[in-house]
Amino acid sequence: MSGAALGLEIVFVFFLALFLLHRYGDFKKQHRLVIVGTLLAWYLCFLIVFILPLDVSTTIYNRCKHAAANSSPPENSNITGLYAAATPVPSQYPCFMPWSYIPDGIMPIFWRVVYWTSQFLTWILLPFMQSYARSGGFSITGKIKTALIENAIYYGTYLLIFGAFLIYVAVNPHLHLEWNQLQTIGIAAANTWGLFLLVLLLGYGLVEIPRSYWNGAKRGYLLMKTYFKAAKLMTEKADAEETLEDVMEEVRKVNESIKYNHPLRKCVDTILKKCPTEYQEKMGRNMDDYEDFDEKHNTYPSEKSLVKLHKQVIYSVQRHRRTQVQWRILLEQAFYLEDVAKNETSATRQFVHTFQSPEPENKFIQYFYNPTVEWYWECLLRPWFYRILAMVLSVFSVIVVWSECTFFSTTPVLSLFAVFIQLAEKTYNYIYIEIACFLSIFFLSICVYSTVFRIRVFNYYYLASHHQTDAYSLLFSGMLFCRLTPPLCLNFLGLTHMDSSISHQNTQPTAYTSIMGSMKVLSFIADGFYIYYPMLVVILCIATYFSLGTRCLNLLGFQQFMGDNDMTSDLVDEGKELIRREKRKRQRQEEGENRRREWKERYGHSREDSTRNRNVHVDSKESSLSDLSTTRSSKYTRANNRTERDRIELLQDVEPLDFNAETFTDDPLESKSERYQPGGRYLSMSQTGIFDDV
Repeated sequence: MSGAALGLEIVFVFFLALFLLHRYGDFKKQHRLVIVGTLLAWYLCFLIVFILPLDVSTTIYNRCKHAAANSSPPENSNITGLYAAATPVPSQYPCFMPWSYIPDGIMPIFWRVVYWTSQFLTWILLPFMQSYARSGGFSITGKIKTALIENAIYYGTYLLIFGAFLIYVAVNPHLHLEWNQLQTIGIAAANTWGLFLLVLLLGYGLVEIPRSYWNGAKRGYLLMKTYFKAAKLMTEKADAEETLEDVMEEVRKVNESIKYNHPLRKCVDTILKKCPTEYQEKMGRNMDDYEDFDEKHNTYPSEKSLVKLHKQVIYSVQRHRRTQVQWRILLEQAFYLEDVAKNETSATRQFVHTFQSPEPENKFIQYFYNPTVEWYWECLLRPWFYRILAMVLSVFSVIVVWSECTFFSTTPVLSLFAVFIQLAEKTYNYIYIEIACFLSIFFLSICVYSTVFRIRVFNYYYLASHHQTDAYSLLFSGMLFCRLTPPLCLNFLGLTHMDSSISHQNTQPTAYTSIMGSMKVLSFIADGFYIYYPMLVVILCIATYFSLGTRCLNLLGFQQFMGDNDMTSDLVDEGKELIRREKRKRQRQEEGENRRREWKERYGHSREDSTRNRNVHVDSKESSLSDLSTTRSSKYTRANNRTERDRIELLQDVEPLDFNAETFTDDPLESKSERYQPGGRYLSMSQTGIFDDV
């Protein structure tokens, strides 16, 4: 089994990263370089989290071997060597190779490749690709130039931090600069930036994740929050449609002013390809390509303004598509939660859906997850399961907060993570060590990564599921993951006292710690910032528990869901009304489809029989007439049959008008002739211009 566990986890983590990227990204529409860069960043970060427990168990086994080798001299002799201070091996627990043992020399090379690749991605490649993907340039050279200009300040900031550390080492007379020390300074600068952001995200996730599950167990809480989201999303959806209309109007003006033989016409065609299909068709009908651009002395837009317009088109189209998809998903979620609320009082204990799922379900799932099982899970078991899960996660959060505040204490050992690992190390229970390490670092990763997936920065960075995340947000998430994962792992090794700079013991370090170098080069970082800054997580957890950040955002005008706020109640009522209207609209659509289906089932066969008899009668008449009469009668017969068939189909498609309900439309290009007038009539059916279409 030597190295087999490492190979299996490498393959498993790759498919895990690929699955998550498929959920948030769009493989068909987004550029391949964006997909590959984001996949590589996510894959390397997840790989560090999954492989680190194997490194810990392998290090403990190596310590056992060295301790067994150094325990042979007599007790009174002076033991010299690198690991002489290691704890002797208890005789009742002999050293045995763990099932996941990784041979010597593999892990240092593995960590060095993974770490420096992730750092190259997060500090050089991904920022450049991010600016390149967001650029509105029409050529590769223009996009590269824009990306370099935008990243000049970004690269300068990082060089400034590195230069400050370099000056500190150069001025200190007790330190001499070498290549390893320069490498350590660069690693310390990157980890300092990552740890600063890590504690902020961790303090939010340690409280918010257990609380979200606890509130999810409350009856009606999720439904009220969904109503609140519906009201906010409708506002965002309307704003996205309005922004798209304004941008498309600018595109239309540019399209009409720049003709086919203008030098900038290729740029306009590139912009038109990024527009939605309905807008492209509408603009194509208004083209007058027979006019030359130099026949009229008009003012034409510059290439710089077209680049700006191209950038606006990309952003507005992506935002419009995302809001449309999110609105449909939110409607399905609201309808389902309303069904849960209705079925809670059901006496039959069978879950009844208001609307059937448009996608056919798997027969295997239908057999086991039948309406009875669904009712017991949704109405009875899931609330209790969420409560138990919330309490377990709360215990983990308390352990993390306590360990973050006490991990620097080695005598006595106060960090609970270090206590658990040291107890398992005494018995050399490698399975327990790997499980404990994996659960601990997995919980820390969930608290940090889930916050990354939840945060939203003014619509410029927003991870949306169902393939609605743009390239800019995907690359930005890859940058955050690569910057947060190394300090997260170092913080975990410090909590478990596997880092020798924390435990102050002369023991063999892990392979991951060895590539980080000795932080003694920067003593104020190793003995100060790395130890005392994580204590700030206590203040952040208290602020998150009392929702101080949410209250501040409400004061600034950013509406957040709060149960004791009048604005929240108004938005909940507004969202409830929106959901009710959409529900009534869908019910009318299903009723119309059912009526058409019943009409076809009832009168479809009789219409076919009458048509068949009419055709037989016409054929008998045609056989008795001359060739010319045959041709003319067959032509009129086909015309009559076509007219009759069209008339019947029009009668089937007629739906009754709702004279009381308000009408909504989601089509941004819907013309005025398709809207209702007060009184239940279409504008196209008014008295003026009734024969315009004839």
